[in-house]
Amino acid sequence: MGLFHLSIGNLSSKLEKFSAFEAGLKGGIPAEIGNLTELIQLRLDGNQMSGNIPLSLKHLSKLQGLYLHNNNFKGSIPDDICDIRSLSDLGLSGNQLSGAIPKCLGNLTSLRQLFLDSNKLVSTIPSGLWGLKDLLALDLSLNSLSGFLPREVGDLVAAVYINLSVNQLSESIPSTVGSLQNLINLSLSHNSFEGLIPVTIGSMVGLENLDLSYNNISGSVPKSLQNLQHLNSFDVSFNALSGEIPSDGPFMNFTMDSFKGNQALCGNPRFGVPPCRVVVSSRRSKTTEVKFAFFVLGGVLAFATILCAGFVFLRHKRRRKDEAITEENGGVLNIIIQGISYFELSRATQHFNESNLLGMGGFGSVYRGILGDGKAIAVKVFKQQSEAAFKSFDVECEVLRNISHRNVTKVISSCSNGEFKALVLEYMPRGNLEKWLYSHNYFLDFTQRLNIMIDVASALEYLHHGYSTPIVHCDLKPSNVLLDEEMVAHVSDFGLSKLLLGKEESLVITQTLATLGYIAPGIVSTRCDIYSYGVMLMETFTRKKPSDDMFGGDVRLKAWIERSVPESTYSVIDANLVMDLDKEEGDKILKSTSSIFELAFKCSAESPYDRITMKEALAELHKIKGRAY
Repeated sequence: MGLFHLSIGNLSSKLEKFSAFEAGLKGGIPAEIGNLTELIQLRLDGNQMSGNIPLSLKHLSKLQGLYLHNNNFKGSIPDDICDIRSLSDLGLSGNQLSGAIPKCLGNLTSLRQLFLDSNKLVSTIPSGLWGLKDLLALDLSLNSLSGFLPREVGDLVAAVYINLSVNQLSESIPSTVGSLQNLINLSLSHNSFEGLIPVTIGSMVGLENLDLSYNNISGSVPKSLQNLQHLNSFDVSFNALSGEIPSDGPFMNFTMDSFKGNQALCGNPRFGVPPCRVVVSSRRSKTTEVKFAFFVLGGVLAFATILCAGFVFLRHKRRRKDEAITEENGGVLNIIIQGISYFELSRATQHFNESNLLGMGGFGSVYRGILGDGKAIAVKVFKQQSEAAFKSFDVECEVLRNISHRNVTKVISSCSNGEFKALVLEYMPRGNLEKWLYSHNYFLDFTQRLNIMIDVASALEYLHHGYSTPIVHCDLKPSNVLLDEEMVAHVSDFGLSKLLLGKEESLVITQTLATLGYIAPGIVSTRCDIYSYGVMLMETFTRKKPSDDMFGGDVRLKAWIERSVPESTYSVIDANLVMDLDKEEGDKILKSTSSIFELAFKCSAESPYDRITMKEALAELHKIKGRAY
């Protein structure tokens, strides 16, 4: 311990990273640690350290990662940690910490990962934690937490991992968990939850692992869970469930271990349960049943005939109405290759079922669908009775009707009438760039990130220079960059785009458009997209959003990188890019990333006239790639 104290006292106050994990350290953390005010990362995990967590940590105002897990620290978690406003990763798992979880942790909006599991924490979960909308991973398991799970758990929309198992939580599981569309792992086992399994869990399309075992949950297993195509681990054992176990979808791969300890379940014998009883009425004689069947069949046929006739009439009337609307809009719907009706889209998306929801935006929602021929599509449905949404639909139609480029999302068709407007797009099975940058179970290596940004630059170069009328996207950001099966990037969402036809567009001020942090203030021009592209370059290789609380906006993101490039690029690059690489390979990536950041600075210059063009940016990226390999 004395040696550790001595080494801390001799360290430079400008040190940015201190790592001593699994180093056999014993004793406590010296208060002098607070003198290292430039620290960005502190790793002391996997040692035999003890004592209390020092209050002097609050002086590490620039700290982003604090890793103290798997030690023997005791006492409570000090509120002073909440003074570290830039903290994104907090790992205190596997200690002897007691008392309540500090309520002020809910104020650390920069938090991305919070691991407090395997301690002796008591009391309830602070309500503020449910307001951390950018939190990716939350683990509070193996403690003695009590209370209930509030509806606000559904506000953790970015989360991919939540583990609250082995606690004393009770009451019912709120239906709002269905809002966690990005969640991959959910464990609520070994608690005292009761009530029903929420049907809305069936809409959590990314869910892979669900553990509700060892609770007091009753009712049936919802059939909606059959929609979870990626669910490969499912455990509801030792509850009070009853009724039939679903047999389709992921349930085809589950075994009896998923359902044991429930006395009233029935279904396929391979689940270790008795078959469900089929109740047949014996009151009606066989002859009566046959007569009744013929009577019903006749009625159904008559009704179907009337329905078909009505459908043909309405379809003809709707088609004439759609044609009139198309003519009235000056040919806006010329993008239609083959018209798709509302009924076909409804059937393809299972009546716009939430289980097929891919995402939601300001102007509407996007659903995954399967056409009758088996083709997968994405259906962008614009908000009804919204003038802004319908205007966005018209803009996208106008912009996309003649565009053809491998890195721009292709429009297959559209559907439009007075009450409903939708675009039918190529389905992108790999999701968007934002998911790959920030989700817990996804990773892009250096080459993949560089190729994606070259694809985006190619799309912008075409929009700015390869089309008869320059097109400004106006909302370039990672969530609008979609990835196909081969990880080829496609720029999407042209709802805010501008066609630079004349002087009218020059009056539009970008502050009223797009997403803060990515758009340059000023007059709309192609140079606005170049600015956004520069911000995206920086974000892609640092894994830091321009809106991150540790910055005061996108200018701060740029300034944060500028002070470290090229001498200390390692301090701003996403650490995952160089982790576990040998020195030669790591140095090569750092050198290439420095060149990428230099290019990003040229794109995001304050004055639009100082920014390079997309032609120049694309050429420079190809040079960087050539030098890297």
